[in-house]
Amino acid sequence: MRTAGVAFVLACLVSGLLTPVVRRFALKHRLFDDHVSGRKVHGRPIPRLGGIAIAIGFYAPLLALLIEASSVGETFYANSRQAIAFLLGGVAICGLGLYDDIHGSGAKVKFLAQFSIAGALYWSGLRMENLALPFIGTFSLGPLSIVFTMLWIVGVINAMNLIDGLDGLAAGVGLFGLVTTFVLAATRSDPIMMLFMASLGGATVGFLVYNFNPASIFMGDTGSMFLGYVLAVGAMRTNQKSSTAVAILIPIVALGLPITDTLLAIIRRAVNHKPMFSADRAHIHHKLLDLGLSQKQAVLTLYGASILLGSMALLLTVASGFQTALILLAMGTAGFFGIRRLGYGHLKRSAEAQAEIDAGKRLAKLAAATDERKLWRELKVVAETLGMTSLRLCVDCQQDGDPVTIQRAHGAWRESERFQGRIEVSAGLAAVKVEYCCALGVSEVEIEQLRQALETTSSRLFGEPSGAKILPAHGTDLAG
Repeated sequence: MRTAGVAFVLACLVSGLLTPVVRRFALKHRLFDDHVSGRKVHGRPIPRLGGIAIAIGFYAPLLALLIEASSVGETFYANSRQAIAFLLGGVAICGLGLYDDIHGSGAKVKFLAQFSIAGALYWSGLRMENLALPFIGTFSLGPLSIVFTMLWIVGVINAMNLIDGLDGLAAGVGLFGLVTTFVLAATRSDPIMMLFMASLGGATVGFLVYNFNPASIFMGDTGSMFLGYVLAVGAMRTNQKSSTAVAILIPIVALGLPITDTLLAIIRRAVNHKPMFSADRAHIHHKLLDLGLSQKQAVLTLYGASILLGSMALLLTVASGFQTALILLAMGTAGFFGIRRLGYGHLKRSAEAQAEIDAGKRLAKLAAATDERKLWRELKVVAETLGMTSLRLCVDCQQDGDPVTIQRAHGAWRESERFQGRIEVSAGLAAVKVEYCCALGVSEVEIEQLRQALETTSSRLFGEPSGAKILPAHGTDLAG
């Protein structure tokens, strides 16, 4: 216990001293958070990469304490294969998060790396081998062990990543999960997991000083994925040692907030036909903001929920069968009404989502146009769907060797009107130009989809595309 206390203090000091250094580096190199994405609400650029301070704060005391001769060090070397795999996996997760924070990486790259790391942990012996369910009993997973292990690790990593949407939220929720796992490890005499949880807890506290509202730095994917990784492995190892009939539920309850938020996001996006990793403002913390809470109030509310869930997880370890049933019933009832209160009661497709689907169908028809007449007809429909108030199409091409210009105008278009955006596509010997105005503006994603549809149909009508260009709103005269 004393070793864990020393690790906590050292990690807190290292992280607290290093966070301002990382913040200055991020500011100097303009490594800001995406403050205008669908998930973010802070509305101003704030430096990220705070996860670097958390990771270094975590590893610094471990290296010092494990090198020094101690009973904890002896336990570490007795289980060196698993412990080293765990620490190296953390380095790999940090590397993945750092690359994503600086350069950006797609979902496929993230998943491939995360599943590879989870597979390496399984090979080292860190795995789910048994599944204990209340009122049913414990049974061996057998060949399914690798599936459950990898899905758990990757799932928790991404759950912590998704919940990182308000100042101090992911750090605070993760901290309470670490405390719960630390207590469970202490009751089960697992000094290595106690040491790991204490080290990350101290590093998180040192960082949270700068990350709590109003935040001056964010942890980024480096921090959120690393935090999720340690929580996933720590909770899995600690509860696999348990003989209780609810062992599988303990880590799920302890990390109930990020897990529930992730499940709701998956269901919501599947129902609305949206990509699974698309950003939106329908997470639990966004719903609390919609109810009128400030950022700080929303975060403190979710802190309270995390503390309650952690307490329930600890109660499950000592509860009788009847008490377990009552706890699960109470949590299920509270969760059901809480979800409905936040506005998740209706899973049917929203009007906004339906409009997006309709727009996608119109774009598909535009891309399939077989002549100039159908191209113009479908383009007008798409323009109206996207809220464009006026539109002009100009095609400069050659027919029978002679230059031909095709022009069409739609809406209250005037030659003196200042257009808001222009899309240009070159296809063979033809140049296709679309200029538009709109009352409420069109998103970059919608414009890119329109450009792709134009490029497809232009290549079919006028030849292979040789280039495309989008000019966003700039107020230039139409004639220019």
